[in-house]
Amino acid sequence: MRGLVIKLLKNETILIVASILALISCFIVPPDAEYKEYVHMSTISQLVCLMLVVCGFQRIGVFRIIGSRLLHHVSTARGLVITLISLTFFSAMLITNDVALVTFIPFAISVLIMADMEEHAVLVGTLMTLGANMGSMLTPIGNAHNLYLKALTGMPTTEMIGIMAPYSFTAAVMLVIISCVVFGKKPVSEFHALDGAGIERGVLAPSSSKHQPDEIRITGYGASYGGWRTVVYTILFVVCLLAVSDFLPLWAMCVIVFATFLVCDRRVFRNVDWGLPLTFTMFFIFIGNMKRVPEFYELAASLVNAHPLEVSVVTSQFISNVPSTLLLSGFCDQWRPLIIGTNLGGMGTLIASMASLIGYKNVVRKYPHQKGRYLAVYSAVNVLFLIVLVGLSWIIEP
Repeated sequence: MRGLVIKLLKNETILIVASILALISCFIVPPDAEYKEYVHMSTISQLVCLMLVVCGFQRIGVFRIIGSRLLHHVSTARGLVITLISLTFFSAMLITNDVALVTFIPFAISVLIMADMEEHAVLVGTLMTLGANMGSMLTPIGNAHNLYLKALTGMPTTEMIGIMAPYSFTAAVMLVIISCVVFGKKPVSEFHALDGAGIERGVLAPSSSKHQPDEIRITGYGASYGGWRTVVYTILFVVCLLAVSDFLPLWAMCVIVFATFLVCDRRVFRNVDWGLPLTFTMFFIFIGNMKRVPEFYELAASLVNAHPLEVSVVTSQFISNVPSTLLLSGFCDQWRPLIIGTNLGGMGTLIASMASLIGYKNVVRKYPHQKGRYLAVYSAVNVLFLIVLVGLSWIIEP
């Protein structure tokens, strides 16, 4: 029992803190009819449906198969690293930074071992984590808090992308420059071993002796199993995009997604991280209650509205950018700087974006003696990016 409690505290720290805050606020503002207005159901429904679809893709190994196919065209160390960073950067725009890192960091470590580049695992893991955070901030579905802000403000998708495009583009250029400076043109030929299937057989092939978090299906290892599911899940993903862009009613999206997974793969419901929508719900209750306390609301609103971009960046360093967004949005009506600040706030400390912990845990699990080095490299690179991009925001946003 004690081990279960410790595990829960480690894995769901933000949910527990949010639940405690919500409970305390319920004593300050006793439950009444207004509580039903607190929870932003459009955000919760969009978030859950997207999580289900992405989890379905994970369970048939689509993302890692795509990664392996791209790496078949790599011939140098520099090309290898840029490809690995690109995988998290571009995939995070569609499947969130968390999923991109869960999928591709372990994949990258295995690939680096095959390429005899294991000594670069810390730097590559750091750059891939940055890539995921910088790519995900471009789209409403890349970050959970972007999805919430879009639903809250009713902002068109194109407008939100336009706000964050200069920062994602600048970050992408910086990642390429660092990769080109650090990594040379050393030939990498190991991927073409084993009759052209080196990555699939060496990295992706299912192993009965190891725990498999998803059902990896590859050519020669049961590819036909996931073929039709790939088509179905792609259609579901388009349905979610249409709902997020307000072309499809939310109820229709929910019915289609839930009904499809009940038929295709019920295990998806067990594998989804239900802690995230629960965390959102707890924060909604806390914010809704505290907005009804005049003294607290006036104090919070005066602090946030004075410098929303800077406050959101600083707050994110201590409680991460998703909780920061949920908290600050209740006391701020300057949406553009809040969007920029909470997205850029994902850089900096290791907990500024909870997704960053995924990269850290995967690297140090494989290389436990590299904890100190990872924290040093991660902090240095993130502070550099944060300084550059916040400086850019001061130029773009007068």
